[in-house]
Amino acid sequence: MSFLAQRLARIKPSPTIAVSQKARQLKAEGRDVIGLGAGEPDFDTPDHIKAAAKAAIDRGETKYTDVQGTLALRQAIAAKFSRENGLSYTPDQITVGTGGKQVLYNALMATVDAGDEVIIPAPYWVSYPDMALLADGTPVFIACPAANGFKLKPADLERAIGARTKWLILNSPSNPSGAGYTAADLRGIADVLLKHPQVWILTDDMYEHLVYDDFKFATIAEVEPKLYGRTLTMNGVSKAYCMTGWRIGYSGGPLELIKAMNAVQSHSTSNTSSISQAAAVAALNGPTDFIARNNEVFKARRDLVVSMLNQAKGLVCPRPEGAFYVYPSCAGVLGKKAPNGKTIANDSDFTAALLECEGVAVVQGEAFGLSPHFRISYATSTALLEDACRRIQRFCAALV
Repeated sequence: MSFLAQRLARIKPSPTIAVSQKARQLKAEGRDVIGLGAGEPDFDTPDHIKAAAKAAIDRGETKYTDVQGTLALRQAIAAKFSRENGLSYTPDQITVGTGGKQVLYNALMATVDAGDEVIIPAPYWVSYPDMALLADGTPVFIACPAANGFKLKPADLERAIGARTKWLILNSPSNPSGAGYTAADLRGIADVLLKHPQVWILTDDMYEHLVYDDFKFATIAEVEPKLYGRTLTMNGVSKAYCMTGWRIGYSGGPLELIKAMNAVQSHSTSNTSSISQAAAVAALNGPTDFIARNNEVFKARRDLVVSMLNQAKGLVCPRPEGAFYVYPSCAGVLGKKAPNGKTIANDSDFTAALLECEGVAVVQGEAFGLSPHFRISYATSTALLEDACRRIQRFCAALV
């Protein structure tokens, strides 16, 4: 008999992390591999943020903080929500976790009982279903195909809501598709949710500032204030501020929920790094002109990747509104045989053969709940992206 908890049988390791680890392993073995699996900006953390962290160390701010974060950081987060989203939260309504992932995990662990359902539009970030399962919840998936812009439609949401529905998770712009919900999109979803007061909304806004062209970001409690009392608005500094390794995520929500999440965190990690919190204060209160500069680079990379992938035989790549991912379809190559002699039966076969034959590491659509697709992160150098896309074109041309 295994000594491991039975709940572990319900989950699997993160596929995106597994792809990045595999790419690093192959590189260490001397293979020429381009890893496009990690959702991590290749830009450095801005100097004024790093300087704030160094100053905090010099001031001796190296002790425990309140579990939910320092008052200075929670005040900065409250100011951000008010300034950018029109949402009013007191510092007591805000909690800070070790990345957005912990915030989401705390919320589900604090609220979900066995049999409770968590609605998750697909394609989804890989950790949402497993977090629900670890909390003894039941993920309920709604397919959001490319024909719908990879976005949840109100009628589909209405059909999915049941007596045991506890949460709806919304992610905009989306990982993995880059799809963004407009205020009008959110209005339609909000109209459904207003009819179902038992359903809470967990909105993952981590890519809020990574949007392109004329897209205008909106969050659901901003669009429909009547949902404010049952919405957890989650965000963080990882992506837009190029601070993935600093591990700071945060959320604003109803006081009772925030207190419950703090209780969970008090028995797991306690507070996140005091130095990272000081850096996050500088990020949220300081200059943000670098975000627009970075976005110009990301937009150019997006356009390059979309163009080159659409020139690959059998692939179709929609143009996303935000984040730094594309989610092309590989339906046009299914049933074909790769140069290594293996038949491409699904997107997992496609990504495995692509890595073996051309040394390009991407993540299979199966990991995100919508096939046949694969995800590419274009948060890496333009030269590497050009090389990778040429390899993908060559690989697709060689399929028979």
